[in-house]
Amino acid sequence: MSADDRRLVIVGASLAGLRAAQVLRQEGFTGSLTLIGDEPHAPYDRPPLSKDFLTSEDPPPDTGLPVPVGLGARLLLGSPATALSPDERVVTLADGTRVPYDGLLIATGAKARRWPGAPPPSGVLTLRGRDDATALRRRLGSGHRLVVVGAGFLGGEIAAAAHRRGARVALIEASPQPLASAVGPTAGAYVAALHREAGIDLRTSTTVTAFESRHGRLAGVRLSDGTRCEADTVVLALGAVPATGWLATSGLDTGLGVRCDARLRALRPDGTVVPGVVAAGDVASVPNALADGRPVVLGHWTNAVEQAQAAARTLLAPHGPDVFRGVPSFWSDLHGARFRSVGLPALADTEEVRENDLAGRRLEIAYHRNGALVGALTAGRTGRLARYREALHRTVSGQRPGVGVMG
Repeated sequence: MSADDRRLVIVGASLAGLRAAQVLRQEGFTGSLTLIGDEPHAPYDRPPLSKDFLTSEDPPPDTGLPVPVGLGARLLLGSPATALSPDERVVTLADGTRVPYDGLLIATGAKARRWPGAPPPSGVLTLRGRDDATALRRRLGSGHRLVVVGAGFLGGEIAAAAHRRGARVALIEASPQPLASAVGPTAGAYVAALHREAGIDLRTSTTVTAFESRHGRLAGVRLSDGTRCEADTVVLALGAVPATGWLATSGLDTGLGVRCDARLRALRPDGTVVPGVVAAGDVASVPNALADGRPVVLGHWTNAVEQAQAAARTLLAPHGPDVFRGVPSFWSDLHGARFRSVGLPALADTEEVRENDLAGRRLEIAYHRNGALVGALTAGRTGRLARYREALHRTVSGQRPGVGVMG
């Protein structure tokens, strides 16, 4: 079969899906290319949704991703994929459409984690897509009472943006410090101080036990410490889970995202490769050298881009020599502090604090496990990340481990 006869399908029309489509064309693929998206919107960028999208004046900023002229891709939007048959090589959509493929890239991303109890009342939201952000934006304003449940980076960004809009914000976190499991206690305490300094009511070691309604409208939340918070709106920022529900009958290993090998080829539970199927982005569980080769799911912008590029190349050459060796990175802006990170700080057993200046909005932490560098985080010191990234790249490339980086 010549290249022009192949039908390549990408399920997921967001960042990873669009970047994969671009790479396929750049690498010379001239056959049929289809992008399937569950939302009616053209591809758009998600990171601004919890930042500038919530704080800017009307109209909200355009978060659309530019689609290159001449991409030549068919967009099937607004009808999500509901099933995959690898034997038939067919994707089925919610409206009954069957889309055959010769090669498939799964880039369905992740879904917001839902409330674990009974369905919450109206006024309890999540933020994952553009429609979610639009609904929240319409509610925010001076004096609006907002409770954000979960003080990770997403919850923190929502709280900071709402505060800038004049809302009265309470931020509820089950752990003793925000982000402690992700970036350690020092960075967690730093972020906590930023929130409190800004005037956000941060409550740690606390969980929501119930929602209160009055006359059919949300009125507040009750907390595990016996207190309550009044609320016009609640946003659940409880993390995300890979969007793999549509793959339940596919035979793919989806225990923790779509499990892939080092070339991003999808695997069955017995570890064998599913022919013609790759995955990338928030939905993919990929071996990572920093985690001793264990599969890791990463919900970061740069990871989505890099995996999409690598997965597209694997789709064109499934038995090629290249393996994915990306170094994870992420960023966040909170209350004037610009956080940047590389590696996997969550894996660390020790942290080395090299600068901690709250007033100056500066922070630098190196993270190690068994004496080897596994990550770094800075605030206001982005220029210092290059040396950490270089050391981590040597590790994931199979060169000498990053035992440390000199200050």
